[in-house]
Amino acid sequence: MVEWKEQQIINASIEQVWALFSDDRLQTIMPQLEKHQLIEGHPNQVGSKYAQQNRIKGRVVSYVMEVTAYENSPDYKQKDLYFVPAGLFHITLSFVLRKLSSDQTLFVYSGTNRGANLIGRTLLKLDAQNSSKQEVEELMERVKEAAES
Repeated sequence: MVEWKEQQIINASIEQVWALFSDDRLQTIMPQLEKHQLIEGHPNQVGSKYAQQNRIKGRVVSYVMEVTAYENSPDYKQKDLYFVPAGLFHITLSFVLRKLSSDQTLFVYSGTNRGANLIGRTLLKLDAQNSSKQEVEELMERVKEAAES
């Protein structure tokens, strides 16, 4: 299993950063996301499900993503997601924002990637967290750049 928890301070308001995680702007910070369509429930509610297509290492993978936690208060925001791409991995993602000041936000990105079967577990062992760590760092940087621009 691969786990991560990274954080950084972003020089932008919590609302500016949060807007990047909205359904219509998600591809700004996740350019590999080719499709993000609500298929069940209402936007931004626990239990909502989205059909997604993601380009992973040159291949398009389709899956259903579920919102497992959602909070949107003035000083704290959280969106947690769960999905199983290609039936290989159980992936959880958590995006947490904390207001530090009117123009500074703490962004915490955490998650897990656990093999759903023997093939998934083997692929994770072969990767040894190298690509996962790089993907986490790249997302953190895209969020910072988009929010501060």
